[in-house]
Parts: sequence; C-alpha cells; structure tokens
Amino acid sequence: MPETSRPTVRELVLVPAVITLGVTILRLVGELQHWDQRFFNRAGGGGGALVGISWLPFLFGGYFAYRLLKAGEGPASRGRAFGMVALAFAILFAVIFAGNALKLPPTVIIVSVCLVSVPAGWIASRGWPALGKVLFAYALAARVPVALLMLPAIIGKWGTHYDALPPNFPTFNPVVTWALVGLFPQMTLWIGMTLVCGGLVAALTAAVMWGSRRTAVADAA
Repeated sequence: MPETSRPTVRELVLVPAVITLGVTILRLVGELQHWDQRFFNRAGGGGGALVGISWLPFLFGGYFAYRLLKAGEGPASRGRAFGMVALAFAILFAVIFAGNALKLPPTVIIVSVCLVSVPAGWIASRGWPALGKVLFAYALAARVPVALLMLPAIIGKWGTHYDALPPNFPTFNPVVTWALVGLFPQMTLWIGMTLVCGGLVAALTAAVMWGSRRTAVADAA
C-alpha cells in the first residue's frame, strides 16, 4: 500500500544532501592532509578515489526510487523508465565514440560530453518525472558546494583535485580558470550524470520491487 503521506522533494533530498556535503568536506580534509592516495586522489579529476561523491548517485538513486515507489509515485511504465535512461547513455557513448573516431582533441571531447550531458540527463528523467525532479534537486545540492569550493582552491592553489588543472591548460586569471574547469563541468557534466546514473539504479530498483510485489501477490493467492 502507498504511504499516506507523500514526501516532498526537500524531505527526500535533505539527508542525502547532508551526507554528500560531509563526504565532500572529508575528501577536502584528506587531500589537504595528504592521506592515502587510493582514498583521496589529488590528481586532476580525482578519478577512482574511494572517498568521493561521484559514487553516491548510484546509492541514492535506489533510495529515492524506493521512497517514491512506497509513496505511489512510481513511473507510469517501468520499461519506459529504463528505456529513457538507456537512450541517455547511448547518446553519451555516441558522443565519446564520435570524438575518438574523428580524433578530436581530448579537451573538445570533454566539452562536448559536458554540453550533451544536460539534454541526456533531461531525457533520462522523462521516463520517471517525479524521480527526475528529486535527482535534479539532489544534483544541485551535491554539485553547487563543489563548484563554490573550487574557486578558493584554484585561487589559493591548495594542491587538491579541486584545483588541479588538465595538462597544457592555458593560463587565465583564477576566476576564468574556475569558470572553465570548475563551474562549467559541475553544472553540466555532473548534473547530467547524476540524473542518468541515478535514473539507471532507480529503474532497476523499480523492476526489482515490482517483481517482488508480483511474487508476494502470487504467494498470497
């Protein structure tokens, strides 16, 4: 039975947002203190670090799906929810594949993926609009603090992944550098990826819960 009280977007996002901010602060402290590189990667992009927020949409996507399904706010079609996410992934992979096939510079490919991530995220959210609103709110709560944090990091040259620049990056004043490597990707690539990755786990969660519900009904019969 659906929950009698349907949670608001704020109620759903608040705790995950606080947890995400805590992870961001922990990572910053770990990088400033030069803790284990496997957990606190200070290289540009910070990829692969075990302590980071890029993994969290996979976790919270399932959590948001569970809460929405329990409240009767599931997708109109579970097949459509999964299909729209699959389409979004296909678009992102197509851009990467085309960029590599055309031998475009890595910077051009990265910018292209950032720009395409926004419509890809929107497409992913169309399969489950209620979830899309929650994931978008969570994405902003997660990524706006990171974008703001990167400005003083770049100005102060903290030696963290928050201020690490791509190889051969042109010299600009710190604010322009921040706009290019901080604000732009945080508000495009990472917003879109939160919608797409969170939507994938949510669609899988919906499928599992639907299967479990059918099994329970069959057993009761």
